[in-house]
Amino acid sequence: MRAFSTTRNAQVEPTVDLKSEPREVMDYDVVIVGGGPAGLAAGIRLKQQAAKEDKEINVVVVEKGGEIGAHTLSGACIETGPLEELFPDWKEQGAPLNQPALHDQMKLLTAKHAFPLPHPPQMNNEGNYIVSLSNVVKWLGEKAEELGVDVFPGTAASDIIFAPDGSVHGIVTNDAGVDKGFKPKESYTPGIELRGKVTLFAEGCHGSLTKGLIRKLKLREEGQFQTYGLGIKEVWEVDPVKHSPGDVIHTMGYPLNYSTYGGGFIYHMEDNKVSLGLVVGLDYQNPYLSPYKEFQRFKAHPFVTNLLKGGRVLSYGARALVEGGLQSLPKLFFPGGALIGDTAGFLNVPKIKGTHNAMKSGILAADSAYKAIVTESKGQDGTPIVMADYEEAFKASSIYQELYEVRNVRPSFHSPLGMWGGMMWSGLDTMFLKGRVPFTFQHAHPDHAMLQPAAMHQPIDYPKPDNEITFDLLTSVSRTGTNHAEDQPVHLRLKDSTVEVKENLPLYAGPEQRFCPAGVYEYVDDEANPGKKRFQINSQNCIHCKTCDIKDPAQNINWAVPEGGDGPQYVDT
Repeated sequence: MRAFSTTRNAQVEPTVDLKSEPREVMDYDVVIVGGGPAGLAAGIRLKQQAAKEDKEINVVVVEKGGEIGAHTLSGACIETGPLEELFPDWKEQGAPLNQPALHDQMKLLTAKHAFPLPHPPQMNNEGNYIVSLSNVVKWLGEKAEELGVDVFPGTAASDIIFAPDGSVHGIVTNDAGVDKGFKPKESYTPGIELRGKVTLFAEGCHGSLTKGLIRKLKLREEGQFQTYGLGIKEVWEVDPVKHSPGDVIHTMGYPLNYSTYGGGFIYHMEDNKVSLGLVVGLDYQNPYLSPYKEFQRFKAHPFVTNLLKGGRVLSYGARALVEGGLQSLPKLFFPGGALIGDTAGFLNVPKIKGTHNAMKSGILAADSAYKAIVTESKGQDGTPIVMADYEEAFKASSIYQELYEVRNVRPSFHSPLGMWGGMMWSGLDTMFLKGRVPFTFQHAHPDHAMLQPAAMHQPIDYPKPDNEITFDLLTSVSRTGTNHAEDQPVHLRLKDSTVEVKENLPLYAGPEQRFCPAGVYEYVDDEANPGKKRFQINSQNCIHCKTCDIKDPAQNINWAVPEGGDGPQYVDT
């Protein structure tokens, strides 16, 4: 078993300033932060447009994962529309979409039984494909490079370059060779400034730069906020007799109670592989709830266990996902750039799909940037490009239509009837109303504010793992391939190093040690103060899910990027 990497005294925000060091500068027309579906779709579209008109446009994509796709995790059963826009002949080009979705099921789980439910039309998967999104993204990265996009994996974006007028002029990549005390080592290499006429942020859910950008430029209205879920998944190889290629199964109910939003999925991929997981809404109230252990209970249900028995786990992972919908979207553009993909929040919650919308948003933003830079020759004199037409195109697009129709589904689960009220409204809305009502439900509170004091709840008695179907947390983390260089600043930083022990532990029973799906946080005995606890950060285990930054009730944890290339190395996720 791989050992923890621990931080005895929890890491606080840095006080050493290395930003004044001279840096190499590279100039591009478009800088794209994030090598996922949205960022790569944007880069590909820009280069395709330029080739079509025999023009030049310089594009760079930076990705913090050690390789393209290494940090990508999704269900995933995807719609192919935007992929076909980019590559009408994607099948002939060998895109790794090998298993069509053939049969949909919806199940209501009780503790021992699985009952069929009417299948919502929004969740119809006819024409979709069950994929490993990490493999699809790898393929997109190869296509982007073939078209001339500069793709830099293992490159973490740590800062935004702001001009004196407040516009965005690019990003700075993370310094390498910095020790835990934020001091340069012999191997120190300062980050590079990547400057662009347009910067597109495609960091995915709760991006480390995007969250600050939204605050700084006030891209959300007062009182507006995003809401999230945590998706935990495994890929199994199952007994061929039990494998049913193309089956798509979604579940509601057990193991979650009626007041906790979430559900399970089981997708039968090709080659006897099954992708299964549980999504738990991060607006849950009980601080004793552990999403990871709820996932283990999900697998222990007879309906799931019968499928997995005799199989073996191939990989594990977890990632936060956006759930807020239309009413949580920030302003999509600002002087010098735009937000695309899940960093903006285009996931369609009832569909449980966002890849198609992420890619479509990348295409729309690319068209806007290309028009400004190439067609209209804007930005040549340093005047910031304002991509207002990107937001206009979004409002006229299929993304907006989708999100508008289902805008009331997710918040309908906030009623006193919980899951039952949400199911009733969702059935009515998705089957008949199609969003055609003169009102929009709002989300109650940000996820971190939904957690209730531990005194209001009883601890949850989770069963011990059987090491056949269910596993302890560290065994699962070992399947992520995650790794972080030892002597570098801890990337999970506390604004106040005393808050967890003084507030979160006595009031919420230390929820960090339960909401993290990678065993990063612990409250351990403080040897220097007998009888007391200290907060320990095991940063080596971090799988970059961002849950801590979202769910911490004190909002004291800041997830920052580690050195580029660190983190999980996902396979077939």
